[in-house]
Amino acid sequence: MASNLVIVESPAKAKTIKKYLGSSYKVVASMGHLRDLPKSQLGVDIEHNFEPKYITIRGKGDLIAKLKKDAKSSKKIFLATDPDREGEAISWHLANLLGVDTSKPCRITFNEITKNAVSSAVKHPKEIDMNLVDAQQARRVLDRIVGYKISPLLWKKVKKGLSAGRVQSVAAKLICDREEEIEKFVPKEYWTIAAELLKGKTAFASRFYGDEKGKIEIANEEEANRILDYLKGQKFIVADVKKSEKKKHPTPPFITSTLQQEAGRKFGYTARKTMAAAQQLYEGVDVKGIGPVGLITYMRTDSLRVSNDAISAVRTYIQQKYGDKYLPSGAKFYKTKKGAQDAHEAIRPTDVNILPDMIKGQVPTDQFKLYKLIWERFVASQMESAVYDATSVSIQTGKYIFRSSGMTIKFKGFMALYSEGKDEENKQDENDNVKLPVLEKGDVLEVKSLAGKQNFTQPPFRYTEATLIKTLEENGIGRPSTYAPIITTIIQRGYVTKEAKSLKPTELGRVVNEVMKDYFKQIVDTEFTANMESELDEIEDGKIKWEAVLQKFYGSFDNTLQIAEKAMEKIKIEDEVSDVICEKCGRNMVYKMGRFGKFLACPGFPDCRNTKPIVKETGADCPKCGAKILEKKSAKGRKYFGCEKNPDCDFMSWDMPLKEKCPKCGGLLLQKNMRGKKKIYCYQCDYERDG
Repeated sequence: MASNLVIVESPAKAKTIKKYLGSSYKVVASMGHLRDLPKSQLGVDIEHNFEPKYITIRGKGDLIAKLKKDAKSSKKIFLATDPDREGEAISWHLANLLGVDTSKPCRITFNEITKNAVSSAVKHPKEIDMNLVDAQQARRVLDRIVGYKISPLLWKKVKKGLSAGRVQSVAAKLICDREEEIEKFVPKEYWTIAAELLKGKTAFASRFYGDEKGKIEIANEEEANRILDYLKGQKFIVADVKKSEKKKHPTPPFITSTLQQEAGRKFGYTARKTMAAAQQLYEGVDVKGIGPVGLITYMRTDSLRVSNDAISAVRTYIQQKYGDKYLPSGAKFYKTKKGAQDAHEAIRPTDVNILPDMIKGQVPTDQFKLYKLIWERFVASQMESAVYDATSVSIQTGKYIFRSSGMTIKFKGFMALYSEGKDEENKQDENDNVKLPVLEKGDVLEVKSLAGKQNFTQPPFRYTEATLIKTLEENGIGRPSTYAPIITTIIQRGYVTKEAKSLKPTELGRVVNEVMKDYFKQIVDTEFTANMESELDEIEDGKIKWEAVLQKFYGSFDNTLQIAEKAMEKIKIEDEVSDVICEKCGRNMVYKMGRFGKFLACPGFPDCRNTKPIVKETGADCPKCGAKILEKKSAKGRKYFGCEKNPDCDFMSWDMPLKEKCPKCGGLLLQKNMRGKKKIYCYQCDYERDG
């Protein structure tokens, strides 16, 4: 019989840890939080120092009873929840429920779930860190007060079912503000002039720069034509050639925010999807020949610190795999940004010798791709810099100057393994492999082509999940554990929609944002929210008391709330009108937001109750009747494809139809996704191929 009880959050984590501890330990899962504030009321005694009124989460009664039974029969109890504020709070609640003495060592933590880390933690238990618990309680109570005090007001004055949040409202404001910038943007015309020049038979591009006084901006076609007319018959002569060697340094290993950004850029993963896959990798997966193993270090971190053992292991790997040329003379150390918490290392593989290909096919595709990304980024972070040969050429043509630049890779360095992705707004013409012919001062070049091009300045890009997370982090809003839930919440509330990768505010989101800006300016103020995050960090560090932070906040907040209650007018949100005509009453149908997203509804409700899904054309034709195939949604919100003549035609498919016809029979091709692999097959014959 096991004499020691270890409690973690999840069964996967329990399975991995059990592997390292042996028969004298029983490892069980709490399945997350067991106690929380009640949903039906505020649950915070404001009059008595903001005391939280915790209750057992519905449905957890049987689990708590089982845990109490296990605890009663155990000599020692170890609380091994995640090593952060939330994990510390879960352990504190567990201790209270099970009668564990919190003044005695009962808490064990590990940054990585490996045999050494787990064994060491069990040998050196510690007391529950009440500073961490208090920081979590402060955040929970703050968010509860803001949500439960403002949300009813939004229900009353705007629309039922709305909510406000201390951080979510700031995120929504950023998206709304960006949309306003886009709408107010006035494009400005400008022109560029490009030349295609020849040195011998080798062609290369060159762009108009200006003259000897400096750069010249070409405002319109008239100015462009004037310059082009002047250039006719002018010789293009190389005036100056500058050569230099440039280095590109590797990026540091991942922290939570950069992992979410890069997974979004490279794989299109949402922040939520990224964190779910990372959590599984941390808690442990079954690997053939190894068994349950935690593959990465803890994934909620904003520190770039890496252990000496991990650095030593990766340097050995680089030397053996790539050779001395790729190994710097000394280890690379990256500076963590000011204000970051340094409790955990950067996100890295627990064992660099577990190569990505070793787990391929053994774990879901999402986990494999994320592990490969983390592994490559970590290894690359300790490799030599890439080296480029850069060439910059000035070309004189009469009184004007053209410029060309090229860059060729001399030594790949870390880029032999990894290159960082780019956000859309940062994508520029990369010169990484632009080769120029050998040019020398005085060379006379032949003009192959010369043309002007009209351009217009572009509005700012909409936020993607990646760029929003980057902005939140730069402004000190939220912490590693909050980025994914923030974005999920504002989408679920209907304040923001996703168009491709872009985040766009809905009419509802814009109305709520205006209300928040008008009546709760402090709540959506970026600087105020960032300062509040800093105060939560100070609670965690034991520098200030959590009750004092809440007291300071609530004084002004309550006053603001009372003013808003009196001043706010009833606000009506107009539904967006579609061009779809209701076949029952002839009105233009309007867009509504439902449980599974947007749908069309008749504005004549309750007299006319007609609703219909929003359908998209696929461009493919039905193989049964030749009508259009439409993208639709099932009653449970799952996407499928069906004939526009349904129910008269019963064609339906879960797989996406393609415009391309079958090369064998001319029939309909469908694309099936199977564990990240695409399979294209014909609906009418046996033709198939990889996608």
